[in-house]
Amino acid sequence: MISERMKALVQNNSVIRAMFEEGRVMAKKFGQENVYDFSIGNPNFPPPPAIKQAFLDILNNEDELYVHGYMSNAGYESVRDAVAQSLNRRFGTSFTMKNIVMTVGAAGGLNVALKTLLNPGDEVIVMPPYFVDYGNYIRSYDGVLVTAPTRAGDFQPDPEALRRAITPKTKALFVNSPNNPTGVIYSEESIRAMADVLLEKQREYGTSIYIISDEPYRDLAYDGAEVPYITKFYPNTIVCYSWSKSLSLPGERIGYLVIPSEADDSQLIFDAAGIATRVQGFINAPSIMQLVVARCLEEKANIAAYDINRRLLYEGLSRLGYEAVMPQGAFYMWVKAPGGDDKVFSNKAKEHRLLIVPGSSFGYPGYVRIAYCVAKETIERSMPAFEALARELGLIS
Repeated sequence: MISERMKALVQNNSVIRAMFEEGRVMAKKFGQENVYDFSIGNPNFPPPPAIKQAFLDILNNEDELYVHGYMSNAGYESVRDAVAQSLNRRFGTSFTMKNIVMTVGAAGGLNVALKTLLNPGDEVIVMPPYFVDYGNYIRSYDGVLVTAPTRAGDFQPDPEALRRAITPKTKALFVNSPNNPTGVIYSEESIRAMADVLLEKQREYGTSIYIISDEPYRDLAYDGAEVPYITKFYPNTIVCYSWSKSLSLPGERIGYLVIPSEADDSQLIFDAAGIATRVQGFINAPSIMQLVVARCLEEKANIAAYDINRRLLYEGLSRLGYEAVMPQGAFYMWVKAPGGDDKVFSNKAKEHRLLIVPGSSFGYPGYVRIAYCVAKETIERSMPAFEALARELGLIS
């Protein structure tokens, strides 16, 4: 018999993953071209050519024992140094390899951070709407999820809601910008306001409260938008980054943590994060992927292609009477559910072979998420289905 904890996880399996699997079944039944799967953030665009070239160069020219062997749990020193220097050039920071821990993707990094920080009963604040698996991660370390809803309308953090959510047991706040599922970028004003609240509460309770900044979409920002680098505004920040989305490498599971020297107990956190990497069974981030990304730190995400999809989807849905939030970043569109019930709307959409995710999965009912990291043709082919759905719901006549 499986554990009680895993029973709960099985029963509450990710709606996104379940819908993704359902889409595969539907594709076999109706044909791939007749199913419009907007359920999962799986980039449709290939990695930059430099990724393939880096693989070839490493396999052909590097010592095989080095490429495929163990290294420090925190990762290759040369890779961590390259990541630190790249961040310093981009954001005016002063990191070294001693601030970087290579991780098994963003999910691995978040779990390492939580394993490192949480005692049973410690509280972690999330700001709905939030990524569905945050709750599972937090509860895996006997933490308690606490919500501080974002502002209605613009989905920016609400400082007063945050202030009310913080208690003496608060250990961390998850920040995800650009945000999954809304596509909103948290403004510098919002970041400063959050930092002020956290500093105030740290002084009041005599505790350390960490921001865990989940940043797999940092490099997917449109119209010249800037994504504030949070360590510059709040010292107790741990950054979690992944190349899964920016360079279309979701299956390769490669990312990093930044643990600034200015953070409380930074050296202890760094040391513990390396041990957490080992004891959770990761041991270290994939060796060859560390070496590959170190050679591709200046490569860019395919913003132009995502932007075409973003505009095409937004304009198409708007013409049909849907109310959508125009994303500033990431590759998700946050759409108000006609009639207000996101689950009913998602099920209706499924009848038209449209796979979209109800906002309830993100702790925010009344909306749905549409992932537009798909082929442009998928969006174009889906519009008649969205139109038929709009007619059925009375959005258009």
